[in-house]
Amino acid sequence: MLNRIPKVFRNFYMIAGLIFLTWMLFLDSNDFMSRYKLSAKLRALENEKEYYEEKIKEVEKDREELFGDRESLEKFAREKYLMKKENEDVFVIVEE
Repeated sequence: MLNRIPKVFRNFYMIAGLIFLTWMLFLDSNDFMSRYKLSAKLRALENEKEYYEEKIKEVEKDREELFGDRESLEKFAREKYLMKKENEDVFVIVEE
């Protein structure tokens, strides 16, 4: 029976290595599929981080523009919050 098994697979170190490799690739908590899923999630989060960093830069630019002078602050208040002076009327046009 043992003569049918190749000599390489009867070696203790080869058997131990195969068991270790099987354990690390399929059975361990950090197996191959888990590592792949985690790296995919990391790439997605890095892309999301870049998106939000761009948005932060845009908001900071708008903030500097908004608080740069009184006219832009007044324009923002009129457009976003429909504020008006006492002797003015506000007309809101809703596009369909």
